[in-house]
Amino acid sequence: MIKHGSYREYQRYLCKDCDRTFNDKTGTIFAHAKIGLDKLLFAFYSFLRFNTSIRQLDAEIDVSYRSLRRRVEQFARTLDAPDISLVGPVEIDEFYVSSGLKGRERDRWSRSRGLSRRGRGTYDQDKPPVFVLVDRGSGQRYVIPAKSADEATVRLLLGNHEKESLTVYTDGFRAYDPLDDDENFHREAVIHDDGEYADGDAHVNTCESHASLARRWLSPHRGVSKDKLTAYLRPLQLRRRILHKPGREALKEIVQAVL
Repeated sequence: MIKHGSYREYQRYLCKDCDRTFNDKTGTIFAHAKIGLDKLLFAFYSFLRFNTSIRQLDAEIDVSYRSLRRRVEQFARTLDAPDISLVGPVEIDEFYVSSGLKGRERDRWSRSRGLSRRGRGTYDQDKPPVFVLVDRGSGQRYVIPAKSADEATVRLLLGNHEKESLTVYTDGFRAYDPLDDDENFHREAVIHDDGEYADGDAHVNTCESHASLARRWLSPHRGVSKDKLTAYLRPLQLRRRILHKPGREALKEIVQAVL
């Protein structure tokens, strides 16, 4: 590898083996970005640290909204999916997000009608469920969108655990009922319909608290499309890691997460 001129303000290098040139941004999400690196880093930092909307970032750094949105969404998609390895005991609960096909044509009911349905829903009904898992043993919290809230999804989320029998705290939702007859799980439930919200260690209050944070995280982005819901929720995991770190350390971890 030898130095080979420059690209804008970046040093360009030439590979002697393949005879191709590259610079420090090649192969990263920063490659070919027309937005300056300083503005991109500021956008990613503000997006995570302060949950700043892309529209507000557009106004702050004077960059095309479309270009900035593309880069922020690319950043969010680049983040690794959470590796769920449960120690236990575990709380699990779900909430539902009104999330249609924002900005896209559709051959079904209008967005307003589709999203006005009350109660539980599915991805196809424009009201996808989002599961919250709190592992009390490891302290990890996971927020994971799903196509539907059913037994198969619950088993998939709880499948990777260290102990032979995982203690699981749930509410009275019927999708959790099959865990009662499975020797791999020890389920303890609180029935909210009966006015029961905690019974000793059995409760899902931590899940509900984290779900409220997830709702507030989505709120500034004003109706995230359901096919981008995973990308917008994945940064929440990284935000929790950097929230109490000094600015430079937080920015360093943000960059490392996407390289």
